[in-house]
Amino acid sequence: MQQGSKGVDASLNVKGSLVAGVLAAIGASVCCVGPLVLLTLGIGGAWVSSLTALEPVRPFFMAVTLLFIGLAFRRLYLVPQVCVQGTPCADPRTVSRQRLIFWLVTVAIVALLAVPLAAPLFY
Repeated sequence: MQQGSKGVDASLNVKGSLVAGVLAAIGASVCCVGPLVLLTLGIGGAWVSSLTALEPVRPFFMAVTLLFIGLAFRRLYLVPQVCVQGTPCADPRTVSRQRLIFWLVTVAIVALLAVPLAAPLFY
């Protein structure tokens, strides 16, 4: 019974790393994405400039994002999963789905991290 829970725990750890990476990427780009989204929606004003208060901690959020992406990559590709027959992680389709979701989320995270570089082009 414990071995089966290890397979489920491994799946949850991958999901946890991806979720944490997405949240850190949002934190890293909120200083630029927030004002850009508001301006795109037609909401403006002097107070929008106060949304850049998180700019000094952006490198920290970027480093945390890359750390979580690295942990998820390590869990999916480098560390072999030990699964009991009949658990979801023993199915190769589950592993391939996890890898597909990993790469989709990674592309989204890279796009979020690139927003501060592209934001000056829009305003």
